[in-house]
Amino acid sequence: MGDRQGGEAAGAAVTFGLLAAWAVHDAEEVALLPGWLRRNVPGLRERFPGVPEAVWRRAEAVDGREFAVAVGVMGSVVASLSAAGWLTGGRSAAYQTALNAFGLHGLVHLAQSAAVRGYTPGSATSPLVVVPFTLWARGRLRRAGVLAPARPRDLALGLGLAGAATVGSHMVARGVRGMGRGAGRAGRRRGSW
Repeated sequence: MGDRQGGEAAGAAVTFGLLAAWAVHDAEEVALLPGWLRRNVPGLRERFPGVPEAVWRRAEAVDGREFAVAVGVMGSVVASLSAAGWLTGGRSAAYQTALNAFGLHGLVHLAQSAAVRGYTPGSATSPLVVVPFTLWARGRLRRAGVLAPARPRDLALGLGLAGAATVGSHMVARGVRGMGRGAGRAGRRRGSW
């Protein structure tokens, strides 16, 4: 059943494997990012004075629950893209773009870690899960004859779309958290009558 149109490429390990690898990677970020930012932003602010102050203020304000909601929203996007890959035997341009962007974003994590000369959330699973899975899945798609060439323009588009999805996920999370805060205040007001 998993071998729909793409022979070995259509298997769930290649397509839904993207979702599984993403979940492992983002579990690291959910568990560690908010605390890491609180501990490290003051030193980073001093080391990198050229970064706009608004970036540092936003980093300091990261709320763990809001971040978890944003990750959940992004998870639904990755699940949809993985399903598109499975349904098309790995041929889906959206799935392949997401796969490429996932691998490149792992390299970005490694570059961040090199820039700060230490651990950054996401840098542990990037060389162990993100990059190896991406290379493996691309190899399987290539052997099945369904891998589209990854041109620089396509890679830049993939990273841009991943960035836009990330920003969108955080906007949704802020909205959800804001609604929850408003409902909590309204409930407390009603209870005080």
